[in-house]
Amino acid sequence: MSRAGQLRELGELLGILPAFHDMSGQERVTPPETYAALARAMGHDTDGEALADSIADLRGQAEARKFPPDVIVAADVPQPLGFGAGHAWSLARADDPHPLLAGEGDVMLPPLAPDVYVLRLWDGADAQEVTVLAAPARLPQVGDLIGQSRIWGLSGALYGLVSGRNGGIGDYDDLGRAAQATARHGAAFLGINPVHAMGHAECDAFSPYSPSHRGFLNTAHIALDQVPGAQCDASEALRRAEAVPYSAHKHAHQAALEAAWNVFRQQDKPRFEAFCRAGGDELDRFAAFEALTELHGPDWRHWPAGVNAAQAAPGRKRFHKWLQWIADGQLAQAVSRAQAAGMSLGLYLDLAVGARQGGAEAWCNADVIAPGVSLGAPPDHLSPEGQSWALAAFNPHRLRAAHYAPLRRILAQNMRHAGVLRIDHVLGLNRSYWVRDDGSPGAYVTQPFAALIALIKIEAARNGTLVIGEDLGLVPDGFRDRMREHGFYGYSVLQYERDGAGFRTPGMPSPQVLSCFGTHDTPTLQGYAQGRDIDWWQRLGWIDDAAAAHERGRRMQDVATLRGHAPNLQDAVHGLLAASPADMVCVQLDDALGSVEAQNLPGTVHEHLNWQRRYPVSVDELATHPELTTIGGCMADHGRAARKSTEGTQA
Repeated sequence: MSRAGQLRELGELLGILPAFHDMSGQERVTPPETYAALARAMGHDTDGEALADSIADLRGQAEARKFPPDVIVAADVPQPLGFGAGHAWSLARADDPHPLLAGEGDVMLPPLAPDVYVLRLWDGADAQEVTVLAAPARLPQVGDLIGQSRIWGLSGALYGLVSGRNGGIGDYDDLGRAAQATARHGAAFLGINPVHAMGHAECDAFSPYSPSHRGFLNTAHIALDQVPGAQCDASEALRRAEAVPYSAHKHAHQAALEAAWNVFRQQDKPRFEAFCRAGGDELDRFAAFEALTELHGPDWRHWPAGVNAAQAAPGRKRFHKWLQWIADGQLAQAVSRAQAAGMSLGLYLDLAVGARQGGAEAWCNADVIAPGVSLGAPPDHLSPEGQSWALAAFNPHRLRAAHYAPLRRILAQNMRHAGVLRIDHVLGLNRSYWVRDDGSPGAYVTQPFAALIALIKIEAARNGTLVIGEDLGLVPDGFRDRMREHGFYGYSVLQYERDGAGFRTPGMPSPQVLSCFGTHDTPTLQGYAQGRDIDWWQRLGWIDDAAAAHERGRRMQDVATLRGHAPNLQDAVHGLLAASPADMVCVQLDDALGSVEAQNLPGTVHEHLNWQRRYPVSVDELATHPELTTIGGCMADHGRAARKSTEGTQA
């Protein structure tokens, strides 16, 4: 067999797709060099004769396995597995080595609570493990949690919230206040950008979708006036800055937290110690990473050789654990305030598709991360060479061998505070596009889809969380239907909901969606009406003058179609959303406040003021803002007002 044939065979064994069709319908064939690079990223040698050895090793491992690596069973239902004859076996929770039960012969599982378990089978010296995922049949639904089928909420940028007390960046206390204010208008939830840890020593990462670790919190949002000993008189200039003053805020904010820590560590701290014990090894390793970044910089790939967790100063580790404890407590308090105000689902949080390659998540989970590759997107009409997002990719084979523990911890940490969780780029549960760090062509890598779905169901059931799968763009045939069967809510953006006759009714054909006019990546309502996105494309040279004129003509027609006979575009769009059959409707705070510029312009870094826009009104003004009052009335008229009772909800 030729080397190219061997690489295709190795790729097949590893789940590297041989080809895919891009958005234009063109078939993209995986080249031999991409097979080789992605196989190396998964830990397999492809040089010379080693290539044949890698294939033989994988085939040998498959033949030696007597039992499937994963088994998915229905939670709370007894189930025979149909294997195990001639073997002794034991079953334990994945995070607890003590067996729950044991036996011999064919395995008969009793009713299991939603959880991840490890089934160990052995015959003499021959032992194998099977990951057992006991999952509910479906994810929670709106009616299941709050007894109300059609609701609405608001979404906004936490960093952009303005108040007379924060230090220039919206904080967790502002979040609680904003939730209380918007609950008065009948909103059932308040959505925000991801609040993942960005890195204590990181100064250049602004995008909340490029975090350091998705399993921990952004401590820049800690409200200093809620932390004893944190004395920080933020200048009025920071509060009044047009753009979020990240650098100046970071310097003052961290100095104040250091002072507060010096006060706190002299006190008795039983609740903090309990938090540290509950965080276990993962919190300890994360804190070690943060402490080491203070010495060696935010990107572990540039550290001196030999640096490891044991070299982190114990006192600095405790400081970073304390920061997480403070952030966790303040976020929990924001949830409590939201629910006490009648916001039935509380917070709608966002899970980024991945974490930075040089950040904490990749370092903490190095044994399951594929080195030398990034998550990204295949070539399309906007990016002919494809996109690299500089985000670390889990090696699906090593993740499976770890019983999915790293991903499960991330899901659990995000869902514990979320009434609703949006999973960015949910297609990644089925297949993810890996781009080589050298910029050469990438390919799709299949993922353990059924197991990942079961994992999400388990954590959602444990936390009472609705799950939205962001499924925009090109997805395989039948993918959306399959996700609906599992209980995922789709993501329906009115700007993109088109067919031959024009705009589709939001929530059609399936009401099992969250419908909205736009996202942080699309034009706001005012920006859409003015063609602001077209202006940017022209200014950046992405389209020429003729194309810009054509797009503006189409936009005028689209605006007229959407507006209809309504007095303005805002009333028309919000009325369309409110009257739609969609289970959930979301209104952007940017639209309610009349903002023109979007929070982010995809494809830009410095050309556009991304992730730095602040709102024109303070959080305390939201409760009586006239446009929010109008929107709340419109939603109530169409039966979407949140019920004031929080009975049956979970945080």
